[in-house]
Amino acid sequence: MPQDPRAPAGDFWTRVRALPTLGLGVSTEYGAAAAPGALDPRALRLAHGCADFLEVGVELSRGLDPAALAWAAEGWPTTYHFLDVNLDDPADLDEGWLSGLRALTAQLRPAWLCGDAGLWHFGRRDRGHMLLLPPILIPEAIAPMAAGLRALRAATGLEVLPENPPGAAFVGPMHLLDFFGQLAEAADTGLLIDCAHLWMFQRARGLHPLEALDRLPLDRVIELHIAGGRPTEHEGLDLIEDDHGIEVLPETWQIAEHIAARAPNLKAVIIECERNSIEAALPLYAECRARLGAHLPRAEAP
Repeated sequence: MPQDPRAPAGDFWTRVRALPTLGLGVSTEYGAAAAPGALDPRALRLAHGCADFLEVGVELSRGLDPAALAWAAEGWPTTYHFLDVNLDDPADLDEGWLSGLRALTAQLRPAWLCGDAGLWHFGRRDRGHMLLLPPILIPEAIAPMAAGLRALRAATGLEVLPENPPGAAFVGPMHLLDFFGQLAEAADTGLLIDCAHLWMFQRARGLHPLEALDRLPLDRVIELHIAGGRPTEHEGLDLIEDDHGIEVLPETWQIAEHIAARAPNLKAVIIECERNSIEAALPLYAECRARLGAHLPRAEAP
């Protein structure tokens, strides 16, 4: 994308041009590959050519599991998905956590950092907390989160892409996409849009799947997530469980197709299916290629 002549040197429009195009990848997190019947990311790549890169979900206290270490040892592309930092809390970016983060990124050599921009823990950060709630959707919540994104980018030298989190209920009057669009502008960063999470929000608010996408700065979308979701009911509430299964809802595909066709800086798409077998996951990769077609980013040659 041509740099905006009004933009200062070193801003997002300059930085995005240096980001690699990763293509179509798969996600994992600690222990996922060891679960019964789960896919082996390395085998998915070598035997089926379906994993251009690996997005590694990391809780720093757990570190990297054997599957992630094996991938890193090959020198294959990765991204680092944090699972343990509240971006709007300056205390979370303490030097101990940052030191551990730098050590793991030295092993993985990720193209960028990313992660759900919500509440990963309440109170003191602790091993295995993994709360994950969406942010409160009010204008006042944007500046603290933007400050955290800028601080993490400065501390690591890596781009940091906020992701819209899942949720059964959302607090605050703003539309989720207005919140994240304004957050990206305030933090001068790109975005990771999880299409399944977005449909959860739209459905919870009784909105069309593509509501407000015309207001999102789609030229800031760098990565997409596509995952299965399971409609369920709990105490009279109709919900979608974010199960990373193989049944991708039609609305999730609709959102993914819409964004991919309109996001000129899209560099990565993830199929989140880490706890399914390779045989079960392969049709998702075929469907993704068919649906996104020419808009699917093509991995750069090493």
